[in-house]
Amino acid sequence: MAITGCSQCIKYMLFFLNFIFWLAGGVILGVALWLRHDTQTSNILMLQFEGTQAPGTFYISVYVLIAIGAVMMFVGFLGCYGAIQESQCLLGTFFTCLVILFACEVAAGIWGFINRDTISTELINFYDAAYIKAVDPVGTPSKQPAAKVLEVFHDTLECCGKGDDNELFSPVRASLCPKMTNPIDPLISQSCHIKIRELFSEKLHLIGLAALAVAVIMIFEMIFTMVLCCAIRNAPAY
Repeated sequence: MAITGCSQCIKYMLFFLNFIFWLAGGVILGVALWLRHDTQTSNILMLQFEGTQAPGTFYISVYVLIAIGAVMMFVGFLGCYGAIQESQCLLGTFFTCLVILFACEVAAGIWGFINRDTISTELINFYDAAYIKAVDPVGTPSKQPAAKVLEVFHDTLECCGKGDDNELFSPVRASLCPKMTNPIDPLISQSCHIKIRELFSEKLHLIGLAALAVAVIMIFEMIFTMVLCCAIRNAPAY
């Protein structure tokens, strides 16, 4: 233990922050796995219609989160070990990893903000394509598969139709929508467009809050790592 005084305090603060960072990586990994296997999103995003898979842009974000969570756990362990051992090499490697992670997080945040409506818009277009086929009065071969797709949407999201009271939709409403105990039930009669946007808005907000908390921790870690490295370099024992 070559450093003393305030530098030693910073050392243990850095260790504590790295432990929090390691825990945050585990939480992000757990949340990402939950988002990947969430019943609502899985039921919808696993759908196929006319050989086309439901848009999987959301899953791309989830897979990125899984990778980030795993890397954060590794980097957090590296930082803890480097701080306790007072190793400039490990702390330098840790700092480099933090900078790369922070840059990736900023880039992902910018991409997510620019494309925040892309996921729901793609899924709404997928829903509308099945909707048009399902309400078609002419019995086409794709009408039954389209009806199955709509049933999954309606059962999963507790919605019914697009909210435009289409005359073609009225005859098939009873077969495509969940059984209504109350004819004016606001949950059942709500537009699926609205429910789709709400579903992914909630999840994106959750991801955004987690990313913001991690970014704040990373900034403090980078500062403390630089200070600790300088203290170790200037310590008489080194």
